[in-house]
Amino acid sequence: MRDTPPQRPFGYFVHHQGRGHAERCAAIVNALPPTRPVTIFCARDDIFPALPDHARILRIPSLFERTGGECDMDAVPTPDTQHCAPLGWPGIRQAMGTIAGWFADQDPALMICDVSAEIAQLSRICSVPHVKILQHGQRDDPGHQAAYQGAAGLLAPFHAALDQPDWQGLAGRIHHAPGLGIACTPLPDRAAARAALGLDPDRPVALLVSGAGGNGFAQAPLGVAARAFPDWHWLAIGAMQPDWHATQGANLTHKGWVDDPATHVAAADLVISSTGNTTCAQVLAAGRPWIVVPEWRYFDEQHHKAQALARAGVALHLPHLPSSAQAWRAAVVAAIDGHDPAAQARLIAPDPAQGTARWLEDLAHRLWAPAPAPPIPTGVPA
Repeated sequence: MRDTPPQRPFGYFVHHQGRGHAERCAAIVNALPPTRPVTIFCARDDIFPALPDHARILRIPSLFERTGGECDMDAVPTPDTQHCAPLGWPGIRQAMGTIAGWFADQDPALMICDVSAEIAQLSRICSVPHVKILQHGQRDDPGHQAAYQGAAGLLAPFHAALDQPDWQGLAGRIHHAPGLGIACTPLPDRAAARAALGLDPDRPVALLVSGAGGNGFAQAPLGVAARAFPDWHWLAIGAMQPDWHATQGANLTHKGWVDDPATHVAAADLVISSTGNTTCAQVLAAGRPWIVVPEWRYFDEQHHKAQALARAGVALHLPHLPSSAQAWRAAVVAAIDGHDPAAQARLIAPDPAQGTARWLEDLAHRLWAPAPAPPIPTGVPA
């Protein structure tokens, strides 16, 4: 029996801020059939989990980091259809030229953009159908709208219950993949997680999680929290901003970056976190009482995600970390009293990567089928 011939490749642009984009990519690529070659375009190749043999990473210059060869032309205004497209930057020219050259040489079936409105628009200009990753935020600007309007499909790495109200006209274009990017294997139970981490099996544990896409939370508010709950063990993982005036006791531990954040989440009685995609999926999978505090991101992405989690009844949304012992006590009580593990469990799928891979393969097949594909809804999200 003959081997199945390789199919036309997929392209995949991965933004290198944080880890969620790369984790989503790895999950999808590992679920795609081995006959589907994938070329990943990213400014870093060290942020990816293990990739299969049918995928390769092609490093491109960063689209927003200076290299020293720029000739700034800031007097020329940026059009509303673009977000980050300064003139005179050779790195951007090289990156876009590499992608456009690959389009011409490889004749791809599909380009997945996670995330860049400019590369989504480049794909459309080059006559390559693209899938745009859908993210929360205030994205009613012309740049995002052009990227969405030109997309063959929109991929949402979260449950439909977390959709923003202004996406209502997009049901036919969005594929939801709740939990995309985290391991599909069950998390350890609380006792097993604590044993693995060497934690007291009986002492309450509060975990603060900062993502990799920013500078993390300030240290001082966590010291206030630990003093307000002296019988608890307070743990912090991820980035933290040091405060010279912060005071903290022995019940507060800063661990920095860890290789097993999901185990730490499973060990906790309470999680306080920002709202990056991977962190949210891990907390929902663990089913823990949860306080979400958005970090700064472009287009207020984390603020809108926190609001969506609160609307769904799965987390307590605070605009910032509490600034006093009284505020910490009130927040912790509210998060624990309002905890609904069943609601959290409903927002996670058992194997979102496989479902996404099937959706992408079906989309590519329909787009390139000899018969015309059915019309794609024209509504776009803000």
